[in-house]
Amino acid sequence: MNRIRHILEIKGYDTWLVRPDAMVIDALRLMREKDVSALLVMEKGLLVGIITEQDYARRGEVAGRSAYITPVRMIMTAGPITLHPDQTVQEAIQTMGEKHIGHLPVVEGGKVIGLISAGDLLRDVIYHQKRTIQTLESRLLAETPRGKEKQKASNAPFKPGFPLGG
Repeated sequence: MNRIRHILEIKGYDTWLVRPDAMVIDALRLMREKDVSALLVMEKGLLVGIITEQDYARRGEVAGRSAYITPVRMIMTAGPITLHPDQTVQEAIQTMGEKHIGHLPVVEGGKVIGLISAGDLLRDVIYHQKRTIQTLESRLLAETPRGKEKQKASNAPFKPGFPLGG
């Protein structure tokens, strides 16, 4: 199974940051601008939290807090659970499932190096399942006389149509 590091190498290490004293509206605007659903909350170079669209939905306006006058620290998830880049995709999926969270910061040597979403993990799992299925189908076809004919007719190599590959 793939490691978190592999997913970061493919998707990139970009992370978007906000300070805990920034207004929620500024965090929401940055999310919209960068087309992301979570930002890391950093203070003096340290990860102090994460703010997600879900945090805003649950602890923002619905809870009577205006995005224009509420600081991020009031609605963020403080002290988020983190991953190490050498952890497996399966471990990350298990953590997200058990803790009911959709984003995990990736930390190595005390520094944040990336952010993984449930969508990132899902894309990786689907890609590898498709690849396994195609490999098994090719092996099965190769073992039958009719399959050998089909295999000769189709010399097209495997071309992953998915952004995450190995």
